[in-house]
Amino acid sequence: MPEPTKKAASAFTKKPKSSEAVAGGVVVFEAETEKTDTKVKWQRDSADIVASEKYLITADGNKHSLTITSISKEDDVIYSVIAGSSKVKFELKVKEQQEKTENAASSSPASAEGQPQASCEHEAPAESQQPDTRQDLTGLFLEKPQSGEVTMGANITFTAKVGSANLIKKPAVKWFKGKWMDLASKAGKHLQLKELYDRNTKVYTFEMQIIGAKANYSGAYRCEVSSKDKFDSCNFDLIVHEARVEEIDIRAAFRRTSCDGAEEAGELDFSALLRKRDSFIKASNRATHVSNEPEVDVWDILKKAPASEYEKIAFQYGITDLRGMLKRLKRMKKEEKKSEAFLKKLDPAYQVDKGHKMKIVVEVADPDAEVKWLKNGQEIQMSGSKYIFENVGNKRILTINNCCLADDAAYQCVIGEEKCFTELFVKEPPVLILQSLEDQMAMKGERVEFECEVSEEGALVKWEKDGVELTREETFKYRFKKDGRKHYLIINEASKEDCGHYMVKTNGGESVAELMVQEKDLEVYQSIADLTVKAKDQAVFKCEVSDENVKGIWYKNGMEVKASDRVHITHIGRNHKLTIDDVKPEDEGDYTFVPEGYAFNLSAKLNFLEVKIDYVPRQDPPKIHLDCVGHTPETTIIVVAGNKLRLDVPITGDPAPTVVWTKADKVISDTDGRVHVESLKDHCIFTIEGAERGDEGVYSVVVKNPAGEDTADITVKVVDVPDPPEAPKIVSLGEDWCNVQWEPPAFNGGQPVLGYVLERKKKKSYRWMRLNFDPHKGLTYEAKRMIEGMAYEMRIYAVNAIGMSRPSAPSQPFVPIAPTSEPHCLTVDDITDTSISLKWRPPERIGAAGMDGYTVEYCKEGTDEWVPAFEGLTERTSVNIKNLPTGEKMQFRVRAINVAGASAPASLAQPVTIREIMQRPKIWIPRSLRQTVVKKVGETINIVLPFQGKPRPKVTWTKDGEALDPKQVGIRNSDFDTILFIRRSELKDSGKYDVAVQIENMEDKASLHIQVVDKPGPPQNLKITEVWGFNVALEWKPPKDNGNCEITGYTIQKADKKTMEWFNVYDHYRRTNCVASDLIMGNEYIFRVFSVNMCGLSEEPCTSKDSAYIQKTGIMYKPPSYKEHDFSEAPKFTHPLVNRSVIAGYNATLSCALRGWPKPKVVWYKNKMDISNEPKFRMFSKQGVLTLEIRKPCPFDGGTYTCKAINDLGEAEVECKLEVRAYMAKKASQEK
Repeated sequence: MPEPTKKAASAFTKKPKSSEAVAGGVVVFEAETEKTDTKVKWQRDSADIVASEKYLITADGNKHSLTITSISKEDDVIYSVIAGSSKVKFELKVKEQQEKTENAASSSPASAEGQPQASCEHEAPAESQQPDTRQDLTGLFLEKPQSGEVTMGANITFTAKVGSANLIKKPAVKWFKGKWMDLASKAGKHLQLKELYDRNTKVYTFEMQIIGAKANYSGAYRCEVSSKDKFDSCNFDLIVHEARVEEIDIRAAFRRTSCDGAEEAGELDFSALLRKRDSFIKASNRATHVSNEPEVDVWDILKKAPASEYEKIAFQYGITDLRGMLKRLKRMKKEEKKSEAFLKKLDPAYQVDKGHKMKIVVEVADPDAEVKWLKNGQEIQMSGSKYIFENVGNKRILTINNCCLADDAAYQCVIGEEKCFTELFVKEPPVLILQSLEDQMAMKGERVEFECEVSEEGALVKWEKDGVELTREETFKYRFKKDGRKHYLIINEASKEDCGHYMVKTNGGESVAELMVQEKDLEVYQSIADLTVKAKDQAVFKCEVSDENVKGIWYKNGMEVKASDRVHITHIGRNHKLTIDDVKPEDEGDYTFVPEGYAFNLSAKLNFLEVKIDYVPRQDPPKIHLDCVGHTPETTIIVVAGNKLRLDVPITGDPAPTVVWTKADKVISDTDGRVHVESLKDHCIFTIEGAERGDEGVYSVVVKNPAGEDTADITVKVVDVPDPPEAPKIVSLGEDWCNVQWEPPAFNGGQPVLGYVLERKKKKSYRWMRLNFDPHKGLTYEAKRMIEGMAYEMRIYAVNAIGMSRPSAPSQPFVPIAPTSEPHCLTVDDITDTSISLKWRPPERIGAAGMDGYTVEYCKEGTDEWVPAFEGLTERTSVNIKNLPTGEKMQFRVRAINVAGASAPASLAQPVTIREIMQRPKIWIPRSLRQTVVKKVGETINIVLPFQGKPRPKVTWTKDGEALDPKQVGIRNSDFDTILFIRRSELKDSGKYDVAVQIENMEDKASLHIQVVDKPGPPQNLKITEVWGFNVALEWKPPKDNGNCEITGYTIQKADKKTMEWFNVYDHYRRTNCVASDLIMGNEYIFRVFSVNMCGLSEEPCTSKDSAYIQKTGIMYKPPSYKEHDFSEAPKFTHPLVNRSVIAGYNATLSCALRGWPKPKVVWYKNKMDISNEPKFRMFSKQGVLTLEIRKPCPFDGGTYTCKAINDLGEAEVECKLEVRAYMAKKASQEK
């Protein structure tokens, strides 16, 4: 079996450990190196530490120490010590000073060095510490979450507060662990996210509560908040401490790790007992004893001790559960063992969007190693294109295509017995809202249903009312329903408390709608009237109420009226009728209609008219008895349009008179049309079926007989609902309101208009929502509670005593908008004797209407006459106002303008005097001009030097102390800068340029250097100084003209006189002599040299006057002689045999590696006896690896095995011990 790979040796024999110290104290970190001459370097946050009064660094042989004095909170960082290629990191934890108990004061001084002590000092839990309330409130946060510490198993809450007063959209908060892990998908038993909203302060409170903290919850967290175009984030940390044992109880010390509540469940954990052994030295009748010895970590002793000493150490420190101790020690050693199979393990977790591809990569130590991939403990098999396995060098890649929610699982990579783990989180794509919520209006007690449609079936949505989430715990009030991609929120029996804005949220959008619940009294549009009916006639009681869904009961003299063949009860829409056919005397009485659910009734009386006619054998003149019709003595009859009008006019006369009805001198015939008359012996009937507006007028009835005639006029008035008003107009708008104005209807229906009912809807919606139930009496109305930026339409109904008109035409679409907030930070940027420059920042709140621009106005101090500074609007946030009176005190203000109007003005704190302020001259030299400006000949020179000074300063340029030539150099000056311009530069333009800025007796100067460079001239006097073999020595002198810059080198070229083709010998050669080598014999060469500077090669080269001829010589190749290498070597074992312990009955092998020449003879021995001819053993030799195979060994095959190698130069041997364990004996011992 091959030996495991060895770890790289560390340069340290003793490493510094992380420590805790109290602020203001001293801490010492110690390290020991393997060698005495090793150089050691200490670092703080990756920066080298230099010895000072605070940091004391000492070195004594191989012992090194770092002492930190006057410890403060800033020293709570990570430190490291470096020796050679070894680096050890450790941490210093700084705690605030606390009152120490008596036991803590008696502890040893080792506590100052960060060593753990057996003290009884009581430390307050992390939750009791006062948080740092200093906040950075420049972002969206009013209160940021603070870093915290918690004990394992305890709870902790992080809180963030965001103000929404200046936000257009509700803020959205996300919680992350590390850089990318979104905690919203982890909410559950141990993590809860909450959101609260305070309407009074307009503050959102977001909470993240961690329940039952675990050790792996420690780490860095981040809270992000966003609202439309605003964003802010905050980082904080969580530290989870192990639970402390304040008082040690021997029974509590041997606690079990299981959490299922069973006393015998789980594994015994006695770590508290090991770390506080001195606390157990108590007697029941003796006083408490506190040890002054430094605390000992028993685990360190056990890890360093051999297995044979475990029982002795356990007895010494009072450990009775040896089995539990061995299990824990084995687990600790396994955790410390470094992975031999993996160079780089899997990351703790990965995240991928649903439908995307994910690659999981691990690096292995052996490029030929085979790996297995497991998902939730099950091996992943190759199936189609879902999973792809790749081997690229040391990398093993698992590719998961088209990730879905089923791929959200734990994955393992297995090599032999080693494993590494990771977790994959599949993030769902954002769910979009395809169909938004519609505004709803309902009456109290009605069922309300909100409906929306999302982009994906089975998606999770969240319902909110006025910013508060609706949960399924409120099932008695709210009901949630899913139907494919449609989601419903159902409110049973709506009440006034249910009014508000309802919102549905997904991870990709949200939609808002408003619910209005009205409680309206039942109105009676037409009451029942008293009737006087003759025998066998029909009596009809009729009433009309405002709600067509209201039912009612009819009573006669307090007894309920039941329907029969002669009595009919009907309910059609808002109309309720009681019809009695063939009226009899017993039908006379008081009739009452009682609406269900309302505490009032409608009553009327039925009078039975018994007509007795005595025969008088004489003639009577006809008579019309209008007072018997059941109406008032007035002859005006009012009928509602669409209703039936029937007039029963009693008449008398003998003989029976004839009856004629006329309207406007037009006789109404006895026909069966819509208007007809019927004459009987004792009365006549006038009927209008479905009265219309044209039926209004005066009707005359004439009765005649031989005894005379009688006439009567009856006025019929037809009343109707009003005509619809004209389309309303929107006269003003606000952020969430508008003022509506309209005109009365052209025809009021014959009755006064009692008021108006208004409705509104969103432009893209089909649902109209009523704004008022009680008729509004005015002609203007203020509609509120609208959404800013949403388009609406309005329409009007007119209401009179008859009913409600048809709706008016809708108004023009309008959008509720409001002016922006005022601009802020208005300041004076510059001022002169006649002008002023102002600048400001845009408004903090612009709104959905956007912004068109700004207006600027000014007025003199003491007056209210504001004058516009310019016509129209400006989109810039700065302006220069000119032609102002010098010396006057002026006030200025700025307004932001949009379609909703002007914002509140932003004004200066105090008036400004229009007078220029003297400013000392100062030249600002750009960094690029502080060094020499280098230009090539012919290039343009354009230098801009900004300066300050008021009034406008005088600018003067000179070159080398002399004035500039205006023909060659151009100078342009402004109020803020001066420009030096040379169109085509020449060498003579190089030099020092001075500029002076002067205001009266104040002056500032500056200098700059310009260097104009050109290509150099050719080198001089190129000579061939020597020719030998295939080499030519050349020499030359530098050029006379270096182009006003340094010569950076030379380019040397050669050419054969036969072809005259030039080839480079050297490029950028810096010396003035060289040797041209590798020339061809028999050829004649000439040479030339170019000079090189920063502009390039010189225009002309310097060519050698002479040529160099390479002579032909006879050459014979003589191969070199080499001495043959002697590979002879005595036998040497490069890898020894290793002691082994095997189980009886299973083949075993012993291996070693051998080197030597001539090939050695190998002999194997067992207990010094030659076993070469034994059939139980087989010997192999391959590529220098010697192997001895023992077939099915038994306990008698144990012993010392020796491998001996011999050749002419010597011999070598190596041996090992083999232990053969009996399988049955081991099994029997385990059963015991």
